[in-house]
Amino acid sequence: MAEAHQAVAFQFTVTPEGIDLQLSHQALTEIYRSGLRSWKKRIIRLKNSVITGVYPASPSSWLFVVIAILATMYTRSDPSMGLIAKIQEHLPVSQSMSSQCQTVVSAVLFSTLLWLLLIFTMRLCLKQLLSYHRWIFEQHGKMSTTTKVWVALVRIFSGRKPLLYSYQGSLPNLPVPAIKDTLKRYLESVRPLMDDTEYERMTKLAGEFESRLGNRLQWYLKLKSLWAANYVSDWWEEYVYLRGRSPIMVNSNYYGMDFLYVTPTPIQAARAGNTIHAMFLYRRKLNREELKPSRIPGTVIPVCAAQCERMFNTTRTPGEETDTVQHWQDSDYVAVYHRGRYFRLRAYQAGRLLSPREIEFQIQKILDDPSPPCTGEAKLGALTAGDRIPWAQARSKYFSSGINKRSLDCIEKAAFFVALDDDEQGMTGDDPSGSLDRYAKCLLHGKCYDRWFDKSFSVVFFKNGKTGINAEHSWADAPVIAHLWEYAVATDCFQLGYNSEGHCKGDVDPSLAEPLKLTWKIPPECEDQISQSLAVAQALADDIDFHVISFRDFGKGKIKKCRVSPDAFIQVVLQLAYFRNRQTFCLTYEASMTRLFREGRTETVRSCTNESSAFVKALEGGESADVCRRLFRTASEKHQNLCRMAMTGSGIDRHLFCLYIVSQYLGVESPFLKEVLSEPWRLSTSQTSIQQVELFDLVNHPEYISCGGGFGPVADDGYGVSYYIVGESLINFHISCKHSCPDTDSHKFGAQIKKALHDLLELMTPGQKEPIKSEERGPEVKKNL
Repeated sequence: MAEAHQAVAFQFTVTPEGIDLQLSHQALTEIYRSGLRSWKKRIIRLKNSVITGVYPASPSSWLFVVIAILATMYTRSDPSMGLIAKIQEHLPVSQSMSSQCQTVVSAVLFSTLLWLLLIFTMRLCLKQLLSYHRWIFEQHGKMSTTTKVWVALVRIFSGRKPLLYSYQGSLPNLPVPAIKDTLKRYLESVRPLMDDTEYERMTKLAGEFESRLGNRLQWYLKLKSLWAANYVSDWWEEYVYLRGRSPIMVNSNYYGMDFLYVTPTPIQAARAGNTIHAMFLYRRKLNREELKPSRIPGTVIPVCAAQCERMFNTTRTPGEETDTVQHWQDSDYVAVYHRGRYFRLRAYQAGRLLSPREIEFQIQKILDDPSPPCTGEAKLGALTAGDRIPWAQARSKYFSSGINKRSLDCIEKAAFFVALDDDEQGMTGDDPSGSLDRYAKCLLHGKCYDRWFDKSFSVVFFKNGKTGINAEHSWADAPVIAHLWEYAVATDCFQLGYNSEGHCKGDVDPSLAEPLKLTWKIPPECEDQISQSLAVAQALADDIDFHVISFRDFGKGKIKKCRVSPDAFIQVVLQLAYFRNRQTFCLTYEASMTRLFREGRTETVRSCTNESSAFVKALEGGESADVCRRLFRTASEKHQNLCRMAMTGSGIDRHLFCLYIVSQYLGVESPFLKEVLSEPWRLSTSQTSIQQVELFDLVNHPEYISCGGGFGPVADDGYGVSYYIVGESLINFHISCKHSCPDTDSHKFGAQIKKALHDLLELMTPGQKEPIKSEERGPEVKKNL
């Protein structure tokens, strides 16, 4: 009860002599400093709101406009063309104010109105400039004169030092494509997957939809696009993520890995101390908007940062019909899980962020705590891993009041979730490939009860100092959490570092309060529900077949020498590998971002095209190398064009998805839309790329390379493939499928991918024999920088 005593700022006792008041100086100081920190955050938030609100101008520009107007009036000129006099006539002032003073007040009011008009005009101009997308379709290295002028204007109107959210009000809205164009692109995308009879039937369905129902649905969608900032994102979050009633573990959540070849320290608590501290530093930058606005790599073009707002202090709350995402403004602690117990670890004391060494000290206390879990506590997290309806019912029945509600609130309102595992993971032992597979599965689902899958993200620390992250998908997409993860691991190793013994640097304040162990009263009925949810989650986890490939034979360096986009190269490789694996083509999903638009998230690139299938058939059919090379270039150019169209709002699937949602609201059935949205994605793919290259030094420290991350399969009979292109000579693949499907095998598909990579490089570089590097690498190195 030490924490409870410290929380009491004063005590009083009623005696015959009166009231004996006892004040706690330490507690009052804590309250004062915490309040001071809270007010500082409010002031910073207000200041940033003002700066962002007047962007692309600056608050100081108001003073410049006022002085300019007053100076012009001093020369007996009227820059307002009589408006200042009109304002003065209707100015509600007291009779004691002199005429000259009234004139000055009127001039200031006019200057303020003029300043606001200038801001509106500049923002409108910037919005129009950011609506220009022809630059993305231009050939690499060949910029037109129009685009050069456009880049210069964007630089001028972007201001000097934009904050993280400065561009939000200037980003264009996502346009609604014409139905005719979307249907044409859709029919083109399914042509390689259908025979003539099927294609003719689908063409007829599309034509009937366009002529009968399509235009009516499109009208509602255009109306929404005029009213809402983004006509897709809110429906996408609700209907694709939050209304799903199946487990979010594996089906929705995804993971990110630690460095591939290096573990900075073998001490679990030390690694947690540095990483948790780094994440709170990132949150501080996020709250102060000190992070640089994200941009398209190599350009001045900003992308939407709206997803960053709910990164911390956020949880997904279950409901019987739909879940909700809850976000709190602030939280000064993290929730920690270890050996079936939950703890609250405060990251701040007296308004000060704890040092890495202090956090390590607190984590070590949790690791050394011998207390057993409360009854029913050990596997409580399984509720978040199972089906959503039972979890919603259990939450309402057993966690809506009393001590259970207080403990659950503590977890849900935490800045993020931390799991301390007793296992060792990473590329270890005599089987580095197999150990990576186990590492991936552990991060994706763990033991199904040792993560809190509802939290915006959970950081996992293993016994040997390895780490990883598991993220919930509804609030944001992978690039947002990847940005945080890059900052955390880079700050951990290259800025904070460790001492010679592997511990965090710094000293420990002896007055730190111990981490608070949460308590629960779990009734037997709730324990039964926990067991049922665990059984569902365990069956799902056991069915996942995972394989991670660290492909080091070549990378984007050699691919670029072939004058081909690395992403297009890998997508064609995946088509070739899948065809060899299954002797057919399938509907393929590649995630592409639409963050060029306000509140944009993702769009689908349908990577299986007429051009890619023609190339695969030619290569497998024994056509000449020249013919295959020509078909490959056509396929890669087609893929690049599809990516560009998806990024600029001319995709297929989000438009059709929104048309379907409108049809459901109107209560009308569309056989065409129903069939389109029921088509399975048997090959779901995603590329992850390094966003903050400046944080890493791959020249001097090439071993500090992340292994990327992955996700579960979308279809029961399909594959999920995530690939991470690192540096010039490394590509990591994360391949998932299900054991229950006899037609899928992650290791066999991985072997086909490696073979296809070599075959395609050999085709595009005739006569060049490249030395084959061994994919396996020795045990990890444990280093301190």
